[in-house]
Amino acid sequence: MKLAMFSEAGATARLGVVDGQAIADVGVADPSLPSTIQAVFEQDALAAVGMAIRNAPRLALDSVKLAAPIARPGKFLALGINYGAHVAEMKERMPAFEPPSVQVWFNKQVTSIAGPFDAILKPLVSDMLDYEGELAFVIGRRCKHVSRADAPGVIGGYLVCNDVSVRDWQMASPTQTMGKSFDTHGPIGPWLVTPDEIADVQNLRVRTWVNGELRQDFSTADMVFTCAEMVEHLSKAMTLEPGDLITTGTSVGNGVLRNPPLLLKQGDVVKVGIEGIGSIENRVVNEAP
Repeated sequence: MKLAMFSEAGATARLGVVDGQAIADVGVADPSLPSTIQAVFEQDALAAVGMAIRNAPRLALDSVKLAAPIARPGKFLALGINYGAHVAEMKERMPAFEPPSVQVWFNKQVTSIAGPFDAILKPLVSDMLDYEGELAFVIGRRCKHVSRADAPGVIGGYLVCNDVSVRDWQMASPTQTMGKSFDTHGPIGPWLVTPDEIADVQNLRVRTWVNGELRQDFSTADMVFTCAEMVEHLSKAMTLEPGDLITTGTSVGNGVLRNPPLLLKQGDVVKVGIEGIGSIENRVVNEAP
């Protein structure tokens, strides 16, 4: 299934299931269903959502506004330096660079989350705004000490993320959190695709365009640490809960590492697409004083 949050004419976002070029309004078919994707996982209600699809009224997909599939996760975790090509790129630019031997995680604050077609705010305090196209996933059930073999079973679904970064703020602190957590700098979507619809999550093409120009083109096959390894590692330290959002790193092609750098400015349109999932598209808008 492709689970989505959508609204009409400014109303509160509600749960739907994408069906071709339409969205099934499953809450009308079964009013007892949870109202959010996160609650679907919390209440183990995915099967009930599937049953409601048949009798649900359809709305044209282009007639509704899609919202972030997960609006307020308990955790928004991001992995750095997780593609072989990116490691090579960093070594070429900075010969002294040593890739980490363990997974390096940082937080994006949940207030950075934005919808799949919402604006990205260029902050008042920096001109170093950059894009990072990434595969993300959502935890589907509460878990701790999950083995690598069992990890796919706790993933509720996959989605697209743009890990928007304010580079000078990111580099000012070893935690990176400040430069990764500006408002609107975590657009996700366009919906959440359940794992049964993806043949091999470690073999997906990820692309990023800016104003129609292809800037990133890579495969999740190049990940240093797989999605399953991420779950295994994180769950050794912390309980993962339904709705937790995890984004898995980016590869070559970021604006800051180009010569000269190609950073984002007002009016730029950033599109991130992942095969088998979909795409998000966000316009850069100057933050109001």
